[in-house]
Amino acid sequence: GGIKSYKDLIIWQKSIDLAVEVYRLSSKFPKEEIYSMTSQIRRAVTSISLNIAEGYGRNTTKNYIDSLYIAQGSLQEVESAILLSLRLNFVKEEDCEKVNSLMLEEFKMFNALINSLENKINNTNLVKEDGITYS
Repeated sequence: GGIKSYKDLIIWQKSIDLAVEVYRLSSKFPKEEIYSMTSQIRRAVTSISLNIAEGYGRNTTKNYIDSLYIAQGSLQEVESAILLSLRLNFVKEEDCEKVNSLMLEEFKMFNALINSLENKINNTNLVKEDGITYS
């Protein structure tokens, strides 16, 4: 067990699952959208896993958190693009079920992971008057 690399992170594994589903879903978009909406949503969804991987390899917890915020921003971009493509009738509600449930899971994981990392930083920063740091 234990985490040896970013590939062991559930949040990274799920982001890959989400990317596969978004590629699948966006292949239903109109062909003339290939250079706009299709490429936009694919770039955004790819960016999620890339930033998680990059962040995990960063030297500090703070840098890791920054990368997670960027990845979370890309997730929001994907969500927004899905909503727009529904309004434009590129896809139907039922086409989006898998993507929507994966996005919801991923949002929860980002919140949990970012919170726990921020708590870790805050707890490390607790210094008592006597100069001893309590972690």
